[in-house]
Amino acid sequence: MSTQPHRPELKTRDLDDPYALNASDVQEPPTTWRGRFKFLGPGMITSAAVVGSGELLTATTLGAQVGFILLWLVLASTFLKVWVQIELGRWSISTGKVAVTGYDEVPPRLGKRGWMAWLVLLMFVQFLTSQAGVISASAFAFSALMPIGGDPFSILSIGAWVAILVVIAIAIHVANKYTVVEGISTSLVLLIAVFAVLMVFLIQGTEFSWTAGDMLEGMRFQVAVGSMGVALSMFGLTGVGAGEITAYTYWCVEKGYAAWSGKNDGSDAWVKRARGWISVMKLDAWVSWVVYTVSTAAFYILGAAVLHPQGIVPKGDAVMGTIASIFSTQVGQWGSVVFLIGAGLALFKTIIANVPSLGRQVGNTLAVFGAFDWDNQVQRDRWMRVIMVVLPIVWGLFGTVVSSPLALVVLAGILNAVFLMGVAAATIYLSHRQTDPLVKDGKFFTVLLVLSALAIFLVGVLGLANSF
Repeated sequence: MSTQPHRPELKTRDLDDPYALNASDVQEPPTTWRGRFKFLGPGMITSAAVVGSGELLTATTLGAQVGFILLWLVLASTFLKVWVQIELGRWSISTGKVAVTGYDEVPPRLGKRGWMAWLVLLMFVQFLTSQAGVISASAFAFSALMPIGGDPFSILSIGAWVAILVVIAIAIHVANKYTVVEGISTSLVLLIAVFAVLMVFLIQGTEFSWTAGDMLEGMRFQVAVGSMGVALSMFGLTGVGAGEITAYTYWCVEKGYAAWSGKNDGSDAWVKRARGWISVMKLDAWVSWVVYTVSTAAFYILGAAVLHPQGIVPKGDAVMGTIASIFSTQVGQWGSVVFLIGAGLALFKTIIANVPSLGRQVGNTLAVFGAFDWDNQVQRDRWMRVIMVVLPIVWGLFGTVVSSPLALVVLAGILNAVFLMGVAAATIYLSHRQTDPLVKDGKFFTVLLVLSALAIFLVGVLGLANSF
């Protein structure tokens, strides 16, 4: 007869209320690598938000500007930022709280709210301009493939595609289920990663083929004369940003990492459980890092190999049209079609991830300012559903009707830069004051966390200076 203690099967499911640390939800973490992989997911939602306009449009443009020489910076910029993401995730599992709730507890206070809570409230402007641009760019790609009304670049066709994408986004999220968000995000992220790598190898049969020497040149940790501005832009625009780092805490909670760890009762059992689920979270963050870094590097290589030799540096949506036309000439019309489908999905995937991600941040912020009780599951769910209907509609209308008003774009840039600095500072503060020391890692991690926070803070300072 076996003397091994019975170990109940670990379950991954939608909890009744993941934001409430109920004793009935507590479960031991997996102890094997295979077991941990079964509980990944939040990072894939983060990856879905990361690999969007910043990577498809911006990374490609940066590659077009300087060639392969800054390929190493794609790896460096994504690697440095992930440590803050992990630490804020650790704080969330340790306390059971989510980011905006924690931000409100960071001094100094302005009135009855923490200064970061006011900043997140102002960030609604940045959310508006950035997501409006993403949804209109996605509509542009699909309109180029299947125009509605004849002219693919007309307001009618692009507006119609925006409306279609808005309806799809609302339909996906109306149920407000974590498992739905994770499943769709994971599928799209992996699909786009394969697409990006496929495009890189597809050009090998054309005059724009790259060599191992090109790759080695890109990994020499050098910055060409005159490319410092491009390097700084790349560092700021690739990898997780303040919004993704903030959103990651909500997905860690809704996945169940905090609820499965349980409320911190000071016991050794809690420390063991929390450290186990934090290990799962760290694996989740690093797997997602690999996925979005590969995708970002692939888009950068496309720009460096295809556009840079021709001296073509398109901006905005023109990136998609330019590369699609080159694929059409070099590979055939099918190459252009595949690229536009992949580009459209890559951009729309960002909307799919950001509707619930930003919806939670908006809802949590409104709750902090007294609109409703965040701990009341019924009220929280009702507000989230309404917000996730309103957001894509507003983004779609703004992206179709308004042509990037300068004042809002400048304000959004300033707010995003300050938000970056605020998230870095808030993470350090919350880690020091609220995360249980018994679930922290050693000095090596602390050094990397500080370097990560400093790097993110530097990007914010540079972004702020550039806005002015």
